[in-house]
Parts: sequence; structure tokens; C-alpha cells
Amino acid sequence: MSEIFDRRQFTLSTAAGLGSLLLPGWHHSTAVHADVPAISQHRLIELGANALARSAEMNYFADGHRGASMISAHLMCVDNNFDDAASSRIVELFDKNWANAKLCADFPEQDPLPVEEATRQIGLAFADGSGVLRQVGHDAIFAMHAIKAFRMAPELATPDRVAGTCQLIRAFKPWRDVAPAEDVQPPPFDQTEAASRYVLKEASAAIDRFSGFGQGFAGHMLTFGQSLIEMAAMGDVEWAESGRVAFRKYVTVTRMGPQADDRKIKDHAESPLRPNSAEYWQRRGDKSLGLGHVFKYPYAYYDLLARANDPQLKQELDAKAWQIF
Repeated sequence: MSEIFDRRQFTLSTAAGLGSLLLPGWHHSTAVHADVPAISQHRLIELGANALARSAEMNYFADGHRGASMISAHLMCVDNNFDDAASSRIVELFDKNWANAKLCADFPEQDPLPVEEATRQIGLAFADGSGVLRQVGHDAIFAMHAIKAFRMAPELATPDRVAGTCQLIRAFKPWRDVAPAEDVQPPPFDQTEAASRYVLKEASAAIDRFSGFGQGFAGHMLTFGQSLIEMAAMGDVEWAESGRVAFRKYVTVTRMGPQADDRKIKDHAESPLRPNSAEYWQRRGDKSLGLGHVFKYPYAYYDLLARANDPQLKQELDAKAWQIF
């Protein structure tokens, strides 16, 4: 790792106490986790940025997921004021699985690009695919995570990382690229509250529609939609709106429901536990990270709920969220 992060600071004990926090009224917390240096010093942001930038040279799809999940995990912990027990356990899971892999290895020292130039290059890479639905919208999802990471840690926006990330975004292939239905018309993505409510309602309907077929469609409704709303909230409205047609196509596909040849997948067992508690992450075990959806889905979920500011919709989704988590 770079000298910004002294590894000796990151010997984290597994906390036994449980954290069970309510979602705060606003999601951009200024709290720092003094007892979890990996969070307070942006270690997961660096690991995730390294992975996003290197994944095109490896398994772009799976490894890109892993990079984005580390950035999501950091944001989820900080934005929702996760306690140190939950945050420590999440960091421990990355340490046991991906942190020491080649994917996350440090990049050569370089002078970083100006942040706005770095984010412009990523936005242009994403906009190159404008109008095409590419592999469930991961080009948008990963572009947003990279832009967010470089703005949070400008020293990471080196030419090699930016170029690698752009290569990743351009690697995604067309997927179910159907014509969007005329009645699928999300609000402008910079209308944060209305757009967040729209995405959450589509996700709620998808949870019901795909019962017994896994919840990938609902989960990616959250992550795809949230990525465009987050881009717009950062001021990158042009990049966000370049994903409008692709998102409309995704909503159209999702509204079609399971198809005849879709594989049935056993639903999760109902549970009162949620990702804001240490017990949730303890019970998942040490080897259950998959592609990292376990971090990306709840990050998008909590973020959208905070932005939507709709208690009734929150209650509706809380009652079924165990199916996603």
C-alpha cells in the first residue's frame, strides 16, 4: 500500500458487541470512525480504486465487482454511521478475502491528474456507451464508484488508475438491449427525491415479481438507478443523463418478469437482521462475499431511502428487504 496507509495501523480486532442503528435522516455523515483506521483513512477506497483500475487486465466483470464493493462498503459504513463493531467486521472480511490479492496491489507512484480531468475521462468513457444497455448497467455503476473514489481521495487519480478504469467501463457488452417502453419515464436524475422514489418503487415491484428466481434484478435496479442519481448529485448531470435510455431499457426488461428459461433460485431465509449490525456480518461467515453484491445492494438501498424521504415507502421496503440481503 502507499505511504498514506501504514499497514500497522490496520490490525483490527473482531468486536463482539452488536450494532443495530436506525437509518439517519441524512446520509452524508461527517462522522469518522476513530477506532477503525481502515475506514477513517480511506483504506477501502484505495483498495477499491486499485481493483477497478486493474480488473480489465484480469476478469473485468467479477473483479470490477470486487473493486466497487470495497468502495460501496466504505460509503455504507460512513454514510449510515455504522458502529465500529459492524465496520470492523466488514473490514475484516475484505482482509480475509481480497485485500492482499494482486487485484488490490498498489500502483506505481505517479503525480495524480486534476480530479476534474480524471472524472471527465471516466464520464466520457461511460457516455461512449450512451443508449446501450450493457450488462445490467455495470458501466454506470462502476463509473460512479470510480468518480466518487477519486473525489474522496484525489491522490488516487493517477494516470494509470484512470486509464485502467476507463478500459473497464468500455469493456461491458450489450445485454438484453431491447427498445425502452414508452411508459418507462424516470424523473430527471437530478430531481433526487423523485428519482429515488421511482427507483425504489421499481425495486419493490421487482422483489415481488422475481420471488423464487433470485433477486439480481431488484438488486441491480437499486445499484443502477442509484449510480445515476449519485452522479447527478455530485454535479455530473450530463454523465447521469447519458445513461437514461439504458436505464429505461433495464426497467423495461425488469417489468417483463421471469422468462421461461430463467433459472429458479431458492429465496433467502427470512431474517430480522440487516447489514447495519455486526451480527449480520458475523452470521454470513468469512467466505460469503461472492461478487460483492452483499455490500453494493445495501449501500444503494440505504442511500436511496435517505434521498427519497418517504416513510411509507421505507416501511414497505423494510418489510421485504431480507429477500435482497
